[in-house]
Amino acid sequence: MRWRRSSYSNAQGGECLEVAGRGAGELAVRDSKRPKGAVIGVSAGAWTAFIRGLAGRN
Repeated sequence: MRWRRSSYSNAQGGECLEVAGRGAGELAVRDSKRPKGAVIGVSAGAWTAFIRGLAGRN
């Protein structure tokens, strides 16, 4: 998987999430500080709703 992180994250990983496409409209999400840790799978729709909620655009 090709992991992406926010441009707001610093070189040490910061307090950030990373996401990667899993195909078929699914994403994998992990903690940038623990790249070998747990990975959570979410649908693309759920991720979009999460991001919109953070941005205050419900």
